[in-house]
Amino acid sequence: MHDRLERLKAVRTIIKNNHIDSQDKLLQLLADEGFIVTQATLSRDLKYLRVGKVWDAQVAGYYYTIPSDEERRESERHYIQDFLRGYVSIDWNQSMVVVRTFSGHSDSVALAIDNMGIEEVLGTISGRDNVVFVALREGVSGEDFMAAMRRKVPELEED
Repeated sequence: MHDRLERLKAVRTIIKNNHIDSQDKLLQLLADEGFIVTQATLSRDLKYLRVGKVWDAQVAGYYYTIPSDEERRESERHYIQDFLRGYVSIDWNQSMVVVRTFSGHSDSVALAIDNMGIEEVLGTISGRDNVVFVALREGVSGEDFMAAMRRKVPELEED
């Protein structure tokens, strides 16, 4: 996990300090910093950091940009509200968390969990209507997940 956090910091710094217009260019700059990653890993990093592209009329092209801290906080507030609006209960075993949702809310709850930046979460699978399966990273327990969720969502009720 330590390497990933260092890499994410490097990606953020490179994007803030350079005009990056492609993943290939970003991969090369990361390699120059000692981070050798695949394009798939970089894509996941960019999604995690909520990197976007904006138009630059001077060069007639798009370049990567990192949202401001305030934009990130505002986005996270929306995801937290979506989660709170949709979840019913949370239960877990050794490697999987099951989030029960109100009917029709599983997609928005899964998206919220995916976008809250919870390191303990490997990914989510939204059920057809009212359940979300959360895969945990190796060595992470359901209790660890709940502790991380409560840090992000203090309003989360105890089950």
